[in-house]
Amino acid sequence: MTKWVYSFGGGASDGRADMKNLLGGKGANLAEMASLGLPVPPGFTIPTSVCTYYYANGHSYPASLKKEVVAALSRVEKAVGARFGDADNPLLVSVRSGARVSMPGMMDTVLNLGLNDETVRGLAAQSGDERFAWDSYRRFIQMYSDVVLGVEHHLFEEILEIHKEEQGYYLDTELEASDWKEVAEAFKTRAEEALGRPFPQDVHEQLWGAIGAVFGSWRIDRAKTYRRLNDIPEDWGTAVNVQAMVFGNMGDTSATGVAFTRNPSTGENEYYGEYLVNAQGEDVVAGIRTPQHLTKRARQASKSRAASMEETMPEVFAELTAVFDRLEGHYRDMQDIEFTVQKGKLWMLQTRSGKRTAKASLRIAVEMVRDGILSEEEAVMRVDPKALDQLLHPTLDPGAKRDVLTKGLPASPGAASGIIALDADEAEKLAAEGRDVILVRIETSPEDIHGMHAARGILTSRGGMTSHAAVVARGMGRPCVSGAGTLDIDMKERVIRCKGREMKAGDVMTIDGSTGEVMVGAVPTVKPELSGDFAVLMDWADKKRILKVRTNAETPLDVRTAREFGAEGIGLCRTEHMFFDANRIIAVRQMILADSTEGRLTALDKLLPEQRSDFAEIFAIMKGLPVTIRLLDPPLHEFLPREESEFGEVAEAMGVTADHLRRRAAELHEFNPMLGHRGCRLGISYPEIYEMQARAIFEAAIAVEKESGETVVPEIMVPLVATEKELAILRKKIEAVAATVFKEQDYSVDYQIGTMIELPRAALRAGDIARAADFFSFGTNDLTQTTFGISRDDSAGFLNDYQSQNILPIDPFVSIDQDGVGELVKLAVERGRTTKPDLKLGICGEHGGDPASIRFCYEAGLDYVSCSPYRVPIARLAAAQAAIGEA
Repeated sequence: MTKWVYSFGGGASDGRADMKNLLGGKGANLAEMASLGLPVPPGFTIPTSVCTYYYANGHSYPASLKKEVVAALSRVEKAVGARFGDADNPLLVSVRSGARVSMPGMMDTVLNLGLNDETVRGLAAQSGDERFAWDSYRRFIQMYSDVVLGVEHHLFEEILEIHKEEQGYYLDTELEASDWKEVAEAFKTRAEEALGRPFPQDVHEQLWGAIGAVFGSWRIDRAKTYRRLNDIPEDWGTAVNVQAMVFGNMGDTSATGVAFTRNPSTGENEYYGEYLVNAQGEDVVAGIRTPQHLTKRARQASKSRAASMEETMPEVFAELTAVFDRLEGHYRDMQDIEFTVQKGKLWMLQTRSGKRTAKASLRIAVEMVRDGILSEEEAVMRVDPKALDQLLHPTLDPGAKRDVLTKGLPASPGAASGIIALDADEAEKLAAEGRDVILVRIETSPEDIHGMHAARGILTSRGGMTSHAAVVARGMGRPCVSGAGTLDIDMKERVIRCKGREMKAGDVMTIDGSTGEVMVGAVPTVKPELSGDFAVLMDWADKKRILKVRTNAETPLDVRTAREFGAEGIGLCRTEHMFFDANRIIAVRQMILADSTEGRLTALDKLLPEQRSDFAEIFAIMKGLPVTIRLLDPPLHEFLPREESEFGEVAEAMGVTADHLRRRAAELHEFNPMLGHRGCRLGISYPEIYEMQARAIFEAAIAVEKESGETVVPEIMVPLVATEKELAILRKKIEAVAATVFKEQDYSVDYQIGTMIELPRAALRAGDIARAADFFSFGTNDLTQTTFGISRDDSAGFLNDYQSQNILPIDPFVSIDQDGVGELVKLAVERGRTTKPDLKLGICGEHGGDPASIRFCYEAGLDYVSCSPYRVPIARLAAAQAAIGEA
C-alpha cells in the first residue's frame, strides 16, 4: 500500500536525507536531523507524490491520506504532551512547503496553526504569558487570512499601525497583552468583512486549508517564475511539512534566527547569521525587523551596539555552534540553518545546503579539499557553472570618485549601476527596454522575484543579511545592499530621501554589495582578476574534462578576452560582423547592390585588405590554436541602405544614381530573409565573394606563420549547407584559391574545409555531406529555428506561455531541445562518422555555453563546444562535470 505520510522526531523518523525527491529538502533533512539526535520538534511530511496526485485529480487527495494524517498528528501529540484543538492544553503546528531544491520564500507557510478563540486562552494559561498568546493569535489570523483565505496582508498592517499610533507605540514589543487582544479581534473583524463569513475556528478546517494552500502555492506566479529562472521542472511538486510549533516570542529568553556555517558571501570559515530576541522566524527572513548579529566578532566588525547572541545567550550559542559543526561535518557542505530558542532551549527547524555566491562557492570547495573533506572531483561537482558568471564581469574601480549617499549591509557582493526602479514591474519593464536597473524597495517579498531577476542590483531600506532580498540576490548573483535604514522611500511621490538629499525614480545610482555603499550616479569599473581559488578549481576541472572549449569571437578584444578565460581556439568567427564597421559598410553595400560581376569585384578589391588584416590579427592572438572562420552569411536586408543619405553615399561610390540603387534594393527585397539568399546560396550565386574571403584567409595565415613561427590552423566553414553538392562546389573553389595563393607566395599552410549543420535536411543527409567535409559544426541557433519553425527574434512573446503551461520545459534557444533538435544532432553525428570516422565535430550556437547542453554534447560524442568569451570558464567547468558525472 502506498505510504502518504512520513513522521519525524519524537524518537523515530520514517525518512532520510537521501529521500529529497519524495520528502522535499526540508522534510528529508528534518528526518535526518532527528535521526542524528538533534533537538527537532516532532512532525510529519506529506510527500511530493501527494502534490502530483493533487494536481492530477482535480485538487483532491488520496483516499487514505486523512487517516494517515490523523495517525501522524496523534504521534506528535504524544511526543509533545498536548492535543490539537484542546482548549486547555493546545498543540500548535506550522505548515510549510518543501520542494526537493530550495526555493526561498516562493511558496507559502502558516505558523501558529491551531489557535482559535478558545485555544488562545489555553495557550496563555499553559505558557503563563497572556501577551505571548495573543501576539501569536494575531500573527496566525494575519498569516492564515493572507495565505489561505486570500485577504491581503496590508489590510492587517494598517490596523496594527493605526493602533500603535493611537497608543503612542513605536515598536511591536511595546504592545501589552490587552493591545494584542484588541488587535486580534480587529483582525478577525477585517477578515470577516473581506470574506463574508467568520474567521475559521475549527482547527482541522484550518489544517486542511493550510495544506491545500501550500500545495496550491506550487503553481502561483512567483513560484513559476522562480522555477523558470532556475530550470526547476514543474512536475517535481512540493511536499508539505506539519511540525509542532516552538516559540521564539515567549520573552527575553526566547529568540529565533537564521545562520550559515560559513560566510555565504565570501566563503570564509566563520559562523554567519542573525537572530531576533522575542520574535518568530518570519520576522527575520521577511526583513520586517532588522536583526542582530549572531557573533561578537560580526557585531564589532559592523560597529553595531546591539548585543550579539554570543553575548546575550552564551550557553545556547555554544550549543548552537556545536550543532553547526556537526551538521557541516555530516553533510560535508556549508549549511543554511533555521533555529528557535524557546525559554532557553534550542530547537532546530531546518538545515539545507546554503545558497552562496560564486566567490564563496569556489573558496568553500577549495578549502574543503585542502582540509581533506572533499576530493578534487567532488569540489568540481560542487560549483554551479552558471554561478561563475558573477566572477567574470567588472567590479567598481577602487580609484574612482564616489558620491556616497548612505551605507547599508553588504548582503550580496558585486557592484552595479543603473536607473532607479521602485517596484518590480517597473524594473522588469525598463530592463526589457535594454536599461540597466537598480530595484529599490523598503523590503522585497517573494512577489518581487521577476523584478529582482530583471535588475542589475537590489537595494532595501529594511532587512538584514539573511532577509529575503539577501538570500535571493546571492542565489541569483545580483549585488544587494540591505538594511539601508537612513533611506526614506516615498512610494507615493516616487522619490528617495536621505540626509537632506533626494533621488527620483529614473535617476542613476550605484550600489556596492561588497561594502554596502550606496552612491549617486554611475561609478567606473575595472576588469576582474581571475586567480586564487578560481584558478585552482579551473585547473582541477581542466584535468578532468574531455571536451575542448573554443569561443565565438571576431573582434581582437573578444578574442583576447576568450584566451584569458582559457579558450582553446575559435569555433565561430562570424565574418559578416566585421563588415558593419563604418569604414567598410559602403564597400559592402556596393558589393551587394552591384548588378554585375565586375561591379562586385570592384567592391571586393576594397574589402580584401581589410579582411586579410582582420584574419591576421586573430591568427596572431590565437598563436597556433585552431580558428574556424564562417564565410559570409548575411541576411541581405541587414546590410541594405535605409536612409536617403546612405543611398547617396553608395551611389557616389559606385558612380550611379540613388534611384538606380533604390530599384536594385527593391529587386533584392525578400519576404523571409532568414530563409532567403544567404549562406552558401550567396556563394553559389556570387562565388567571387567567397573566393575573396578565402584569399584573405590564406594570405593572412601565411603572413602570420612566417612572422611568428607559430603554426596557423585555419578552418573554413561554409554556412547553411543543405546538400552535399553545395559544399562540394564551394570546396572546389576554395581549394583552387588556396592553390593559387600558395603558388604566388611559394608557401603553404594546412587548412580544413567544413560546414555548419544548421538545417534539418543537413542533419538527415549528414552521411552524404561528410564526403565533402573535414568537420561539422552544429549551428544550433538556426537548427532550433528551422526544426521548430520558430523565429528566435520573435519568440519572446509566446515562449513564456509555453513554459508556464509546461508545453516546453525550458526556452529551446537557451538550453538545447534534446528530444527534437538533439535527436537531429545525434543522427548527424552517427551518419557523419559512419562516412568519415575521424570527422571533427563541434557546436557553435549559444547552447555551447549552457551547462545542460554541454553535457548533451559530451554524451553525443562531440569534440568541442564553442561559446561567447565570458562563458568560456562556465563551459570548461560544465565539460569537466559532464566527464566526472559519467565516470
